Amino acid sequence: LPIILVPAICDEDKSPFGNRSVCRTVGLSYASFSMALGGFYIWTYTFRLIKGSAMKFKEMEESEKTAIKSSNSDLEADHKTKLLGAPEGELVKKETGFWRKGVDFLHEILEELRAPPTVGAIIGFIFGAVTWLRNLIIGDDAPLRIVQATAKLLGDGTIPCMTIILGGNLIQGLRSSAVKPVVVLGIVCVRYIILPIIGIGVVKTAESFGFLPADPLFQYVLMLQFTLPPAMNIGTMTQLYNVGQDECSVLMLWTY
Repeated sequence: LPIILVPAICDEDKSPFGNRSVCRTVGLSYASFSMALGGFYIWTYTFRLIKGSAMKFKEMEESEKTAIKSSNSDLEADHKTKLLGAPEGELVKKETGFWRKGVDFLHEILEELRAPPTVGAIIGFIFGAVTWLRNLIIGDDAPLRIVQATAKLLGDGTIPCMTIILGGNLIQGLRSSAVKPVVVLGIVCVRYIILPIIGIGVVKTAESFGFLPADPLFQYVLMLQFTLPPAMNIGTMTQLYNVGQDECSVLMLWTY
């Protein structure tokens, strides 16, 4: 949405952000950088939350299936028949050291950082930060400018494709009643009333302390982040792990 909204505002006749071409170029840079940082957050922290919830949900399903199995029909059985006797000797407890947990945690983080959106953002940061790499592909005289042209062509086609995918996900929300209306109303109020107020306060406070540049477009993009609906990648994650799809579709429907 920022990639769609910011250039559209820059193209308006009475845009408050000055020259159209400059506004469009700088605005796309701000929006892209914001989305790249958001991608890191979504594909690490949010991905971990959904993955952990999916594992717990599947464990609960397995335990429920085990609990409703048919009881023992052996006529000679008593109340101890289905109980497993304790093994002889002391029970061996597997202890995991602090370093082992740390290594496992770092391994999970590295696995999450290998997600395609995260890898693409990292490559973009590298090419944008290193001058000689940037000059290879960006600019009218760049020797590898075909790479930028191809990436732009693919990016222009991605936006309508994402809109179509969003529409398909929202249809599921029309046919589901997994979330109570009170919960949906509360989420919408927090998302579109309370969060924008907090965002305006945070940005204006940061500006008053001199933490932000004087560019009004930069401040506008910052405040815009507090008014956007949930990321579509969350719906992709719920479909990937087959958990919370109906709830996510309902919330996506009413927030979008």
